[in-house]
Amino acid sequence: MAISRREALKLSGLAVAATAINGCSNANDPKPKSKVASAKDNKAPIADSNNPRVVVVGGGWSGLSIAKYTKIFAPNADVILVEQRYEFISCPLSNLWLVDKIKLEFLTHDYLQAARENNYTYFHAAAVGLDRENRILKTSDGDISFDYLVFAPGIDYDYSRWTKDIAFETRLRQEYPAGFIPGSEHITLRNKVLNFKGGNFILTVPSGNYRCLPAPYERACVIADYFKQKKLKAKVILLDENNAITIKKEGFQSAFDELYGDYIEYIPNTAITNIDLDKKIVETEFEEISFEEAAFYPHVRGAKILERVGIAKDGQNKLEGNINPLTYEVYGEKDIYVTGDSRPMGFSKSGNTSNSEGHHVAKLIAQKINKTGIIKWQPPTTTCFSAVSIEPQRAIYIYTQYSYNKTDTTFDFADTVSSENWKKDGAVNADSIHAWATALYMDMFN
Repeated sequence: MAISRREALKLSGLAVAATAINGCSNANDPKPKSKVASAKDNKAPIADSNNPRVVVVGGGWSGLSIAKYTKIFAPNADVILVEQRYEFISCPLSNLWLVDKIKLEFLTHDYLQAARENNYTYFHAAAVGLDRENRILKTSDGDISFDYLVFAPGIDYDYSRWTKDIAFETRLRQEYPAGFIPGSEHITLRNKVLNFKGGNFILTVPSGNYRCLPAPYERACVIADYFKQKKLKAKVILLDENNAITIKKEGFQSAFDELYGDYIEYIPNTAITNIDLDKKIVETEFEEISFEEAAFYPHVRGAKILERVGIAKDGQNKLEGNINPLTYEVYGEKDIYVTGDSRPMGFSKSGNTSNSEGHHVAKLIAQKINKTGIIKWQPPTTTCFSAVSIEPQRAIYIYTQYSYNKTDTTFDFADTVSSENWKKDGAVNADSIHAWATALYMDMFN
C-alpha cells in the first residue's frame, strides 16, 4: 500500500492529538492507592502519593513520550521522569549542527517545561540501583518507590572489539568520540570539523543494530560537502564493517559517487584491527590508513544500568533488556519495562521509532492502571530524513512500520516507502526535515 510523504509525516508526529484522545481514560475514575510505601532511609525529595506511581528512567525520545502519554492515558497516575541531564539535546539532526546548518537552540529543549506542561515530575538524578522486592528505584539523590517502572536509558558504547585496555578506551572516548550520545561528544566533533585544515578524516560504521542506521552515511555526506565548500584538500574515509550501505543505499551511494567522488572514500566490509593514536594510523585486514582527524563509532549495547540492576540479557557482545518483545515487560518481573534503544528487538534505534513506541508502551501501562481491556500490539514507525548535501540542501527519506513473525519471533520492515532520488526530490525532502523535527519536539515537549 503506497503512502504519501504527507501521510508519513502525520503518522510520525504531526497528528498525535488523535492518539491522545483515543487512549484517554476517564479522569473521574476512582483512584487506586499505591501498592508500596516510600523508602524512609534514603528517600528522594519527592512528595508521597496515594495514586499509582510510574517512574520512567531516561529522558530521551522514548522516556519523554512515555512520561507524557502515560499521564494522558491515565490522568490519576503519579508520573516521575528520572534524568541525569539538565537539558535535552537531540541526536537526530545534530549532523546538520556539526556543519553550522542549524542552531543549537533548535536541538535543545527544557525538561522542566515538558514536566510542567504535561503534568508530571522531572527529577534530576541518575538511576544507580533497584530493590525489586520492595519496589524501590535507587538514584543518586535518594530512593523512589514505584508501582510501574520503565527503563529507557539509551545506549552505551562497546569498545571491546578494538581494545581491552581501559586507558586506551579512555583516550578513544576523549580524543575521538563517536558523536552518537548527545552533548560533549557532538561539541568535540563539531570543533574537529569546523577547524579541520586538510587530510584524512576517518569515520566508522559498526555492524549490528547500531544507533541510527543512516546517520554515519549522512554525516559523511555533510562533512564532505562542508570540506568541498571550503575547498579543502581533504577526504572523508568511511570504514564500514557492513558489506554495503545498511539503509537508503541507492540515495547515499549515488551521492558518494556523483557529489563527493573526490571527497569521500567509502570502504565497505572493513573491520579495524588496530588503532595507533600516537602515529595516527588505523590498521585493517587489508591496509594501513593514516588520518589527521577521526570519530570512531564502536559497537553499541544497552545502557549499563540494565546490567547493574539485573534486567539485561547478554547476547552478541551487547547487553540489552531481557524483555517480552510484544509487551516490553522484563521476563520474571511484574510491571518493569525496557524501551527505546536498550530494547533487544530489531527496530531502528532512532528517535522517531522510540517516540512512536513510547505512545504504545504508555497505553500498556495505562490499561493496567485503569484496569481496562488488553491492548493489542502496535508496531512502532520509523520516519527518517537524511541530508545528502548542504549547499544546496537536499535530503532522502524512508518511512516504515514493522511486522512480527510469530514462527521465528523476528521483526522486519513492513509498508516501507522511500524517496532516494535526491536529484528529483532532494529539495522537497530537505524542506521536510525541520517540519518533521518540529512535530516530534512538540509532541514530547508541547
